[in-house]
Amino acid sequence: MIELDCLGHKCPLPVIALARKIRNVGIGDVIRVLADDPAAANDIPAWCRMKEQEYLGSPAANAFEVRRLS
Repeated sequence: MIELDCLGHKCPLPVIALARKIRNVGIGDVIRVLADDPAAANDIPAWCRMKEQEYLGSPAANAFEVRRLS
């Protein structure tokens, strides 16, 4: 699992960082985005739906997991 530390960054910066990072990981790989901006809880799942990536959920506070599908 790849971890992307976006703690302290306000949205949309965590989503922008995720969009850049996901291009460099293999299909099927999981990225855990660490983000403490409350907007990330809505923005990251919405980005996944829009970009057809799999949002796996938030297994811990301030952590959002995304699987690259394409």
